[in-house]
Amino acid sequence: MRPLTDEETKTMFEKLSKYIGENIKLLVDRPDGTYCFRLHNDRVYYMSEKILKLATNISRDKLVSVGTCFGKFTKTNKFRLHITALDFLAPYAKFKVWVKPGTEQSFLYGNHVLKSGLGRITENTEQYQGVVVYSMADVPLGFGVAAKTTQECRRVDPMSIVVFHQADVGEFIRNEDTLT
Repeated sequence: MRPLTDEETKTMFEKLSKYIGENIKLLVDRPDGTYCFRLHNDRVYYMSEKILKLATNISRDKLVSVGTCFGKFTKTNKFRLHITALDFLAPYAKFKVWVKPGTEQSFLYGNHVLKSGLGRITENTEQYQGVVVYSMADVPLGFGVAAKTTQECRRVDPMSIVVFHQADVGEFIRNEDTLT
């Protein structure tokens, strides 16, 4: 387990800023202590500094994971967010999408959100902006990328895709044998 390099930190923070903007600093400087990001086996973990100090007593080859996995770096050094980061991203999300109850199940099966399933969308959402997807009861379901701006969503036909699927809480069940 090691700290992220400058390039890795920049790549990860660019991805996080698509979803939570400048609220990234609220993840690190929290009122309950200082938190940090560490890299272990190409995965980025988010943990308190207390946990980090305790984890140094375990050798690298025996350490499976520590803290919360925020995502992983691909072989081409792109950062891919994991669904485990949803609980930390949802409270700070700048752009949100609420889906109708009938669309929740479709989204949780890994499908994109269509206009017909769109309940609400945050004003001034840009195209290709990172969004957090909520149920109408304000339960975070996952995250995605807006396929259309807020204005385009109002006048597009009902079968058009408005949010591209990125990750959802249904991944725990669909991929339980491959998640580590």
